[in-house]
Amino acid sequence: MQKFDEISLLGTRFHKIKVNELIEYAVQAAKLKKKTIIGHVNTRAMNFAYELPWYKDFLNKSDLVFCDGFGVLLGAKLCGGCVDSSHRMTCPDYIEDFARACDRENVSLFLLAGEPGTVDQAIAKLKVIAPNLRVKGHHGYFDKSGEENEFVIQQINQFKPDILYIGFGMPLQERWILNNSEKIETKVFLPLGACLDFYSGTVSRGPRWMTSSGLEWLTRLATQPKRLWKRYVLGNPLFFYRVLQQQLMKLFRKRSRTSSQY
Repeated sequence: MQKFDEISLLGTRFHKIKVNELIEYAVQAAKLKKKTIIGHVNTRAMNFAYELPWYKDFLNKSDLVFCDGFGVLLGAKLCGGCVDSSHRMTCPDYIEDFARACDRENVSLFLLAGEPGTVDQAIAKLKVIAPNLRVKGHHGYFDKSGEENEFVIQQINQFKPDILYIGFGMPLQERWILNNSEKIETKVFLPLGACLDFYSGTVSRGPRWMTSSGLEWLTRLATQPKRLWKRYVLGNPLFFYRVLQQQLMKLFRKRSRTSSQY
């Protein structure tokens, strides 16, 4: 498997990877006789990693971590990282290319996400552009422990997908992977949050010029203010405060070392 350069930010790492490379990596990993975990970061993920040791450990031990947020790219640039907009990708923009690649390479896909009905809508759309895609799914609104959880895992294992897409939102989806990965028969775990909600049209993304310029969060905040205001109004400034604090500490230590030499 191809290796990619790493960027470390607030003690959490992600890879410099572009969307075509991500798709190729996932499809090839699905053909290996091992389990592969692919993670992703945005400012919310970085805040979780800063506060939750297990979450940071999940990301730092994942086989590949891609960037899904302009805020993280900006934070990396402030810390001297050589990244640009091509190193950021969001699932609704590439899910059809991903489905075509799975279709072409005979890689099966299981979608585990969304409210009842959302997965069915997404599968119907994907089958239009990838008619031979082997795909099944189940909604994400189930008890993540106990009998209901075991039933869902049984459904997955009966299908034995090459790639399992999990969309419960952070950090629930990552915790679920950690708790259940050993008993799930799949090759690739791919947590992608609310991708299917956007793809199926259940949740509005806003105009293309906003999604392409790092302003998609404004649309989400406007459409779901009660649910998302803490994530964006508090979370985004908190992330950049932590990045700047880290840089100031590095500068202070550097000056202290320089002063001690005289």
